[in-house]
Amino acid sequence: MDILGIDHVEFYVGDARQSAFFLCTAFGFHVAGHGGPETGLDAQRTLLLSHGDSRILLTSALSGAHPADGYVSRHGDGVAVIAFAVRDAAACYERAVAAGAASVEPPRVFKDDSSADTVTTAVVGGFGDVVHRFVQRDGTAFWPAALEPQPAAPRADADLVRAIDHAAFCVPAGELEATVEYYQRVFGFKLIFEEYVEVGTQGMYSQVVQSPSATATFTIIQPDMSRDRGQIDDFLTWHGGPGVQHLALSTDDIVAAVATFRDNGAGFAETPGAYYDVLTDRVGATDLPVDRLRPLGILVDRDHWGQMYQIFSKSMHIRRTYFWELIERHGARTFGTSNIPALYAAKERELADVREAVDLKVAGHR
Repeated sequence: MDILGIDHVEFYVGDARQSAFFLCTAFGFHVAGHGGPETGLDAQRTLLLSHGDSRILLTSALSGAHPADGYVSRHGDGVAVIAFAVRDAAACYERAVAAGAASVEPPRVFKDDSSADTVTTAVVGGFGDVVHRFVQRDGTAFWPAALEPQPAAPRADADLVRAIDHAAFCVPAGELEATVEYYQRVFGFKLIFEEYVEVGTQGMYSQVVQSPSATATFTIIQPDMSRDRGQIDDFLTWHGGPGVQHLALSTDDIVAAVATFRDNGAGFAETPGAYYDVLTDRVGATDLPVDRLRPLGILVDRDHWGQMYQIFSKSMHIRRTYFWELIERHGARTFGTSNIPALYAAKERELADVREAVDLKVAGHR
């Protein structure tokens, strides 16, 4: 399947304006378009956010008839649609359905009278309540006759993030291999990386699939039920089933991005100082000075092709489920074998107190 990349990601949220305010304030996005009943989007209010080449849709239901209403009721705010940029949306839709994908919405063409731009979309099932939208663009309009563009004020500084690097999915125990096989069969993805991650008494299985163009990458994770409960189990419980745990935004300057977003109010996972004491012994000389990474908690790893720098944000979700990642790649194409446990451990430190408080509250009601 000819997937050109991740065109955009759509969140279903309780309040699109409130969610937009946080992303614009903390992570530097700006509102690039808006739509609703007045633009032909029935029973919904949608905002388009942009930062670099990253495009995020925030959609809130205006009635119980819209799927965002049921989604938010089941999961809280979260990723509902991951859209693929393609050359022929109808052909991709037909191929996906023939390969076993559920049809969610047949091909539709969007155009308006103000330009010759057209956008063709079609939607098929993904995993859990997450679906995939094929997007074929003929012109520059994001979504003609559905979203009204909203020009952004000139940005004083350069964009701090570029595109969506990858997404991470959490699935229940026993569903990892079936989910990976589905993306291979339906979308033509390839398995490029797999690892068992052990942190203390917890464990998880991770497999990474990628489109043939290497422009869409998904990390799919399931908990090891033979070990102690951890953050993957927490996500599945608090989210109410499988879903997108995080999206990673690529950046060309992770130090500036983390420092700026932190000052704007975005929290980030903390890393013990001991991690940096042995860093050069583990990965060798780093492209970025360790004394710039240590105060911000940025992690370093490498694969066969180069280095990568990563950090997780703290979750601002009311259910403590979804969060963001920032990643800067210096030639690295996959994921290092040391950063995944370190990232997991950093997120575990953040969520351990939350889990303990929830467990105590539940026990108190018994």
